[in-house]
Amino acid sequence: MEAPVAGIDVSKDKLVVYFQGKFYEFPNNKQGFEGVKQILPGGCKIGIESTGVYHINLVKYLGNEYDVRIINPLVLKKFKDFRGKKSDKNDAKKLAELVVSMGSEFTTSDARELTSQWDFVTRSIVRVKNRLRRDLILLGYRDSLSRENLNEVLRGDNVVLSEVRFLLEELERLEARKREIEEKLESVVSKDSLIFTIPGIGRTLGCIILARVADVKRFGDKKRFVAYCGLDPVVESSGKGVVSRGISKKGDAVLRRAFYLAALSAIRVNPVIKRFYEEHKGRLKGKELIIACARKLAVITWAVLYYNRPFDASE
Repeated sequence: MEAPVAGIDVSKDKLVVYFQGKFYEFPNNKQGFEGVKQILPGGCKIGIESTGVYHINLVKYLGNEYDVRIINPLVLKKFKDFRGKKSDKNDAKKLAELVVSMGSEFTTSDARELTSQWDFVTRSIVRVKNRLRRDLILLGYRDSLSRENLNEVLRGDNVVLSEVRFLLEELERLEARKREIEEKLESVVSKDSLIFTIPGIGRTLGCIILARVADVKRFGDKKRFVAYCGLDPVVESSGKGVVSRGISKKGDAVLRRAFYLAALSAIRVNPVIKRFYEEHKGRLKGKELIIACARKLAVITWAVLYYNRPFDASE
């Protein structure tokens, strides 16, 4: 039997619930969360728009009793049936309809939240390493984070060394958390996806991409998918010609970084991306070239998932 579906419009102060043709209103607090539980049966699919921080406590409170789908606001805007006058009730109803339309493959809140945590921890590790390199230079060492170099540095004792010790402890903690998140991600994302047939997209980045993309069928063509990733080029035309202004960066930032990191590996191991890299390295340089490779990799990923066919380098 198919699970029932509900939609909840969340604002700072209230929750508007649509369930089986009826609307309910509750305060956005613990008392309201209990009210939601009173009317929605366990296992119910619930569509909730990502609203900054206002939806987080509700999602945590619903816990494992419900199949909660966190829906990106950009998806709502592009959803072809998401029409009509803007109102809390209309939004709640449309959220429920969107869950039905998207089907069972739409990402759960747990997987999406894990990807956000992974992205935050990964960027924090980069910042800590950069600070460590800065401290090593101040102490007269090369900016190498080799164990031998660090062990030699730690034999001294001054104010900079105190920070080095603190940063090393912080780095160890962050890397442990990163491994923990990656293990959890692998447990909640399908291991059988064809995305893992694409050279350069490893286990972790593949899980992150799948969790952020959810149902790729909602992107009817590759351009919409690339735009959702924020990898679409910005081009300005004038009387002097057409000028590239980089990428839009208006899409999913976590997804964009995942494709960028995957492109760094794909340049070495993916024959299509490797060939693309070689063909364009005379015209593009540095980060600009890597971004172009990431965009190409996003197009390949869309095609593999949309048409449900394994990666084929000959196509």
